[in-house]
Amino acid sequence: MAMRMNQRDVVIAAGGRLLEGGLTVPEQPIGIVLFAHGSGSSRFSPRNNAVARVLNQSNLATLLMDLLTAEEEMAERFTRHLRFNIELLSGRLGSAIEWIGREPEVAGLPVGLFGSSTGAAAALVCAAQLPRDVFAVVSRGGRPDLAGDALPLVRAPTLLIVGGDDTGVIGLNEEALAELTCRKELSIIPGATHLFEEPGTLDEVARQAARWFSTHLRAAMGREAPEWAGEQGPAV
Repeated sequence: MAMRMNQRDVVIAAGGRLLEGGLTVPEQPIGIVLFAHGSGSSRFSPRNNAVARVLNQSNLATLLMDLLTAEEEMAERFTRHLRFNIELLSGRLGSAIEWIGREPEVAGLPVGLFGSSTGAAAALVCAAQLPRDVFAVVSRGGRPDLAGDALPLVRAPTLLIVGGDDTGVIGLNEEALAELTCRKELSIIPGATHLFEEPGTLDEVARQAARWFSTHLRAAMGREAPEWAGEQGPAV
């Protein structure tokens, strides 16, 4: 029998802007995963939605949101001035985490972040800034290197997933992995390119993400803050 899901559209206030999102909550969630889309993408990303459906079947709530407003997206097509503004994007993720904490349906659930492309850097910076609120991070074909000085401050267990044929990005992820001091893992999926369009490769991303989030968010259930929260370094 199919698992029952509560799905609805939401609006999140962030820095004076209103951002649209889609929230899906299974009957007995063990955590919630907030998606940080990459440049030029949105809450309608078919790849992230495919991953989200697998997470939902693993009893994980998901929040897919637009990190830019419709007006900003329109301007971005010509100026490309926001897609690498990691500080802006991570701040909006932080606003979404605050929203989760106030929303009765999901308040109290441990939060994980799933980032793709530049969204992975935003997720890692957010995790470094909010160590009491983020319990796990997964990057898909991401640019974690763009998180810069925030990388050593991340305390949440972090999984970096890269395609085996995405050669340039593999090196960037290896460099970022060396900077991370948290529990960490680099997974290279053979035969996959940057967008994981090859048969079965995105399914493998979803399986690995579900395993990572299920393990670390289930362990966090009932804890008010991660055990490493007292180790927070300077703000980034």
